[in-house]
Amino acid sequence: MSFEEYAALARQLSAQHRAGEQHAAADSARRRDLHAAVDYLQQRLNAQGQRLDQLGRAIGVDQPPAAPAPSAGHGAGPGPGAGQGTRTPGETAAWPGPPSGVGAPTAPSSGPPFAAGAPTVPGTGDGDSAGAAGAPGRAGVGAYPQLPAGEARLALPTAVSPVGGGVPAQRVATADPAVELEMARRMADEADRHGQQAELLAQRPALLPTWSPLARAVAVYAGCGAAAGVLVLMLVLASGVGLVDGFTLGAWICAGLPAVAFFGGYLVLGRWGRPAMVAGTPPRYLPLGFLICFLVVPMAYCAYLLMVRGLR
Repeated sequence: MSFEEYAALARQLSAQHRAGEQHAAADSARRRDLHAAVDYLQQRLNAQGQRLDQLGRAIGVDQPPAAPAPSAGHGAGPGPGAGQGTRTPGETAAWPGPPSGVGAPTAPSSGPPFAAGAPTVPGTGDGDSAGAAGAPGRAGVGAYPQLPAGEARLALPTAVSPVGGGVPAQRVATADPAVELEMARRMADEADRHGQQAELLAQRPALLPTWSPLARAVAVYAGCGAAAGVLVLMLVLASGVGLVDGFTLGAWICAGLPAVAFFGGYLVLGRWGRPAMVAGTPPRYLPLGFLICFLVVPMAYCAYLLMVRGLR
């Protein structure tokens, strides 16, 4: 080998060495990036799980109980022919052994597996065993037990393939970790988006969810005052027929029914006007509710009086 050939070979080896180092460094960097992405996704999934637990507790949904593990003694034992009825693809059925309790001789454990349960071949009459003469194909020698047709068919090894031609099925290609991580990241983003939507819905009360808190309070107190106004009209009619005296009617109109309407609106806002997830107690606008309730009821009575006088 000349010096020029030796130098060219050295340069080629050096280039291959540098290429291998670069490949190893790139592979190491890729592995570090994959591990960092996995850790980040794990943190996101843990945070999402905690947030979902908080949402479940806020809306009163408990975690589902874990499925009980099947007990070891549950189920029936293997019946007759349990090892022959079902087999996994590519599994070879076992050769049938001798029936128990009949005293059939067994072959030693060091022999071939198909010889288990085969009867001992008699010798030549001189005190020696058959030896190689017991091999199949020799005339007049029964070295192996004769199996029925059905059992002989089950004893043959089988190979299952999608086309049923005896060719082993192709292995599934290994998935790319980067592609799987990208799909997991997209699913985590989708879960975050749905979680944010769930939080927005949880921050809305069941009663008039699209209304502002002030408008909701005004509507609730006004509705309770209107219901109290209907009761006022009923009391006025009862007073006209002599069932209620004037002092009782005045007491209910000036104090009783307005107070009932105010506390009714307060309770309704506390029960159905409070979001499932809210920091602190939402405002109930007590002065505004007191003013509305103690104005609506007397105004309903005054409107009734004006209507009666107008009809006369």
